[in-house]
Amino acid sequence: MTAGALARVIREATDQPGEHAVGKDAERCDLCGDPVPEGHRHLLDTTADQVLCVCRPCSLLFVRDGAGQGHYLLIGHRRRRLAPVPTEPLGVPVGLAFFVPRADGSVRAHYPSPAGATRWEIAPEAWRATVAHCPDLATLTADVEALLVNTVQGRSQHWIVPIDDCFRMVAVVRREWQGLSGGSRVWPEIDRFFAELTEQRG
Repeated sequence: MTAGALARVIREATDQPGEHAVGKDAERCDLCGDPVPEGHRHLLDTTADQVLCVCRPCSLLFVRDGAGQGHYLLIGHRRRRLAPVPTEPLGVPVGLAFFVPRADGSVRAHYPSPAGATRWEIAPEAWRATVAHCPDLATLTADVEALLVNTVQGRSQHWIVPIDDCFRMVAVVRREWQGLSGGSRVWPEIDRFFAELTEQRG
């Protein structure tokens, strides 16, 4: 995710409902430039690895979640809470991370930090073993859905989510992190982020 895209996600995460709804400061469709309402859809620009805002007419160019034209993919709405998924075989160094299958068959893991998201490639055999344990992961739409995991300090939260949710979480960490350990604000805000996730069909 580029610095500009992350800045926009941070701004959206902190705006009050209705803010930027009208006027010259309104959020704009990144394809046509028209204003977009609260709750608008997003596209993934796979070339720039960037999330784009899109108005409803432009979103209708993309017939289904994960479908695209050129290097743009429509990001869906599906959220599903999962039973605990064993992530130790994936080599996760921290308890807060998300995993994105790619169109080429690889899987990229990310974990948030004050500087953004750090990422690394998952060993194919480790991912196959994880999918065998949790077959729902085989339904992830490449590039635009992720396994989101929070096992920090005994938490057990495992979700299938659209990747814009993951970027919102990265924005929360970047906005709230203080000092070397994160400070007193970041974990309550992460807990609130997960508490506000609701299951939703795609």
